[in-house]
Amino acid sequence: MEALIIVDVQNDFCPGGALAVPEGDLVVPVINAARGSFKRVVLTQDWHPAGHKSFASAHPGKQVYDLVPLGAQQQVLWPDHCVQNSTGAEFHPKLTRLPTDNVFRKGTLPMVDSYSGFLDNDKIHETGLRNFLLDEGVTRLTVAGLATDYCVKFTVLDALRYGFQVKVLKAGCRAVNLQPGDGEKAFQEMGAAGAEIV
Repeated sequence: MEALIIVDVQNDFCPGGALAVPEGDLVVPVINAARGSFKRVVLTQDWHPAGHKSFASAHPGKQVYDLVPLGAQQQVLWPDHCVQNSTGAEFHPKLTRLPTDNVFRKGTLPMVDSYSGFLDNDKIHETGLRNFLLDEGVTRLTVAGLATDYCVKFTVLDALRYGFQVKVLKAGCRAVNLQPGDGEKAFQEMGAAGAEIV
């Protein structure tokens, strides 16, 4: 069985949001048009507690996009975003959602960030997505959402590492591009790891 994974299509990652991805809202009609082809649709949702250590505001004297050590990882410091129960954490209002969709939340632990829909950046704490897909008999994934160079990329790389066949819906992704070309580099990295970019 094949499932569609919709990564973090939330208000804060769309224009007007706290961490807006350029043209982030343009993924919505692409994903809405694609979802009818899938029996299983899963959404990931960034879901940070207030004061999360990935927020620049949690590090006095640091600025947004600075790099700091966080556990064993180098952490980009982000604006406060997708705080639990906030409007910014809600899915984009035009994103089609059905009662049968499953949602997996990530970034819920205050001391570690989580780009991947499968597990935190420390590669220790899983979200439950992997076991859900295995229990459902899913072996193939199509992934789309925000942002290409962070949460989409790490979701895809982990899915491949876990043995899933993965396609990436390129038109349904947009990148942060902290450095010019980061989005295209992410597509190249995912392709080199075994994903099919469609």
